[in-house]
Amino acid sequence: MATGLSGGAMTSFAVKKPLLAAAVRRRSWPPPSGRALPFSPLTRTPRSRGLGTVTCFVPQGTESQQAPAPSPPPTVPVPVPSLEEEAAAAAARRIAERKARKLSERRTYLVAAVMSSLGFTSMAVAAVYYRFHWQLEGGDVPMTEMFGTFALSVGAAVGMEFWAQWAHRSLWHASLWHMHESHHRAREGPFELNDVFAITNAVPAISLLAYGFFHRGIVPGLCFGAGLGITLFGMAYMFVHDGLVHRRFPVGPIANVPYFRRVAAAHKIHHTDKFEGVPYGLFLGPKELEEVGGLEELEKELARINRSL
Repeated sequence: MATGLSGGAMTSFAVKKPLLAAAVRRRSWPPPSGRALPFSPLTRTPRSRGLGTVTCFVPQGTESQQAPAPSPPPTVPVPVPSLEEEAAAAAARRIAERKARKLSERRTYLVAAVMSSLGFTSMAVAAVYYRFHWQLEGGDVPMTEMFGTFALSVGAAVGMEFWAQWAHRSLWHASLWHMHESHHRAREGPFELNDVFAITNAVPAISLLAYGFFHRGIVPGLCFGAGLGITLFGMAYMFVHDGLVHRRFPVGPIANVPYFRRVAAAHKIHHTDKFEGVPYGLFLGPKELEEVGGLEELEKELARINRSL
């Protein structure tokens, strides 16, 4: 009864509402074959209960989406050198460069000095040996010739000191100053223009030795002795003047000879021009200073040299 009432009531209600009547007719249709439509306002799909994944999109500002920039590492302050430190560093570099240059120059001049010394020494020794060997071949010893050779060797070596003193004062510090001036300035390189004077002194020495070697007699013997004396003086001058005084190459035990130290001190005073260039000689330089009243200055310079050695 209830079912009929409800059905009749529904029918009468549906007659009054056309949309509802269409829905009633839709429900009374047989179910369609196949799959149902994914969505229909008239179809009610059961809702499955269970766990699911829900993705939510939350709009945010672009400023909040960006990750915060990492903080920069702490800066270490770089020490800035002062003007005094920069000047000291520059001076140290210049000193190191000057020392390296001087060392290279000393090596170059040392090679030249050793080669020239060995060359002249070997030639002089060989010349003396063979010359006197020839003199003794006949059985008679030429005592006069041999005595003249040795005497003039010593005389030429001593005389070269006075020649160097006169030439130094009257030529090198006068008309030849344009060449000798290189010796009183700071040297740039292992050699200087003043070295030409050593070559000019070697020319007569070699000539005299050659003439005395290839000829016999008293005159060739004297020429041979003169050439030998000039050679000995030149070698001694090179070791004391260039090596000990100006330190162009190491001289070894020569620097420990007390008189040679006095000679070096006297020549240092010559380069100061305190006594108008005196001394002009080399090996007799201390005596020249004594004559002009420079002994006190000589002792001061000698003490300074002893401290530096």
